[in-house]
Amino acid sequence: MPLPEIEHAFKRKPAFMPYFPVGYPTLPDSLDALEALGKNGADLIEVGIPFSDPLADGPVIQQATQTALRNGVTLKGVLDSTAELRRRGVTVPLILMGYYNPILQFGLKAFSRAAADAGAEGLIVPDLPVEESAELEEALGGGLPFIRMLAPTTAAGRAQKICATARGFLYLVSVTGVTGAREKVAADLPGFIDRVRGAVPAGLPLCVGFGIATPAQAAEVGRIADGVIVGSACVRAIGEAQDPKRAAADFARAFRKALDGA
Repeated sequence: MPLPEIEHAFKRKPAFMPYFPVGYPTLPDSLDALEALGKNGADLIEVGIPFSDPLADGPVIQQATQTALRNGVTLKGVLDSTAELRRRGVTVPLILMGYYNPILQFGLKAFSRAAADAGAEGLIVPDLPVEESAELEEALGGGLPFIRMLAPTTAAGRAQKICATARGFLYLVSVTGVTGAREKVAADLPGFIDRVRGAVPAGLPLCVGFGIATPAQAAEVGRIADGVIVGSACVRAIGEAQDPKRAAADFARAFRKALDGA
């Protein structure tokens, strides 16, 4: 079920959830960009944890996270940055998004405490399947929600288990393959959403990510989903800009305007 902070974020639907990694193009730039996203239209933010082998990500996010690693960003640095965003007055839910190995090396219980203390309000781990997530969920202790991901190719029985145990919101992967902008929205997305909506607990928001590149595409998805997740397009727009903070604010405003019209 939705938790209070996340549930509040979905009062305005469709919710806008950009992804941006800590440390790209520099650590100060990333903090400025994340702050600008949070204060100019984002309803939630996926805060990216850099990792050396991001299997689910396409070239744009891979390049960005490799840059962040070269800049010395660690999981502790991401947690410190999350706390800094709270000190700067960012109030929207901050959903940590990263791979399992750094979390395991940090220590599951230590991570759970540190993430909650930093002000994080959710966790996405794309390489941790539902069958292997019990230890992490036990460490999280029912506090920080473990956000599950569901792909259109997931077998029916496994999809049912994912839907039944989802908390916070459910992340629907709109296409097969890695993250990255696509030219158009997947044709079978409406049917996928309809099937899932009948299987999740009542009121659980469904958010769609992977492949959404433009405000127009976001609006199209927003007409049938509760939230829209935009990663590669956000990373590219901010990372290529001379003024990342201004680019982040402009990006958030453009997508929020399109979603308000959806």
